[in-house]
Amino acid sequence: MKSNFLKLFAVLASCLAYAALAHAGVLDPSWIDSSSLVALGFVGNMTGAQARVVDPILTTVAQGYQNNEMVASYLFPVVPVEQRGGKIIQFGREDFRAYNTGRAPGVNTKRVQYGYLGNPFALESHSLEGAVPFEIMQEANAVPGIDMGRIAVAKTQNIILLSSEIAAASLATNLANYGANNKVTLAGTSQWSDYASGISDPSKDIENAKEQVRSQTGKRANTVLLSPKVFNALKQHPKIIDRIKFTGRDSLSTDILANLWGTPRVVVGDSVYEDAATGLLADVWGKDVVVAYTEIGTLADAGLPSYGYTYRLRGYPLVEVPYMDRNAKLWAYPVNDERAPVLAASGAGFLIKNASA
Repeated sequence: MKSNFLKLFAVLASCLAYAALAHAGVLDPSWIDSSSLVALGFVGNMTGAQARVVDPILTTVAQGYQNNEMVASYLFPVVPVEQRGGKIIQFGREDFRAYNTGRAPGVNTKRVQYGYLGNPFALESHSLEGAVPFEIMQEANAVPGIDMGRIAVAKTQNIILLSSEIAAASLATNLANYGANNKVTLAGTSQWSDYASGISDPSKDIENAKEQVRSQTGKRANTVLLSPKVFNALKQHPKIIDRIKFTGRDSLSTDILANLWGTPRVVVGDSVYEDAATGLLADVWGKDVVVAYTEIGTLADAGLPSYGYTYRLRGYPLVEVPYMDRNAKLWAYPVNDERAPVLAASGAGFLIKNASA
């Protein structure tokens, strides 16, 4: 009896060891007989952890991931929402109206409502799997400190974030999304890349944009987003160089521009993407400049006028439990996100189109 028990214990221990080594990528999972695992009770009676469809550790990795080259969040800060669709909370002139708050005895109290439900929004579902072949997993396990699961999630999340950056840039650089007083298209000698004529004046254009935002919202613009081509043009612009020549700095930085223009932050959108038509890499933010006032708030606030938000389903992005593809001999790490950038108050933004040639 004791001998049979020891044999059964040895079989169970071997199956567990094989399963653990296969998950680590040390062994080929095809060596494991799944029917034997079922017969022995390893498959079929799942625990709560085995039944879980979301990996909490890798989800934390995905939610905390940031790519410094992507700057859409400065114009469209993330706001968690509870549903995949609804109405955008937008803001009009009534949010800045001077109300007569006086009240005579017996007269009803005046009421004011901030924000209104505007155009509908629908979150976009993004799903992508990071694949790690068994061979690469095995080699990585031989080097301390390498976690291929985290690497796969980070790379996959980076691709999803790029698609969101492109969507935000398409929204922010579309002339049709701005009023007549909140946009300008530069051409020829007015472009910031023109140094010879002496006509172009970047600081004057920025001040005009800031004033348009202030006059329509009562808020001073706190964000200036530059495309990389525009930032490069500013580095050599005579009027910019003249204004910073006594700062003791040898090169232009976003911090210097922020001080020069009186805005809390100036950011450069360095992201690129492959153009499907040409196969060449192109700048996500083109040759444009966006000046805006953005405020971080929630749907519950409903009273914080802001240029835009990124509505994201609460709890996302999330990573499903990795699974093994025995035919392709790899581990797959599914990453999911549900989000959409929206314009909440176009009057809180100003677009300078084609700022550079």
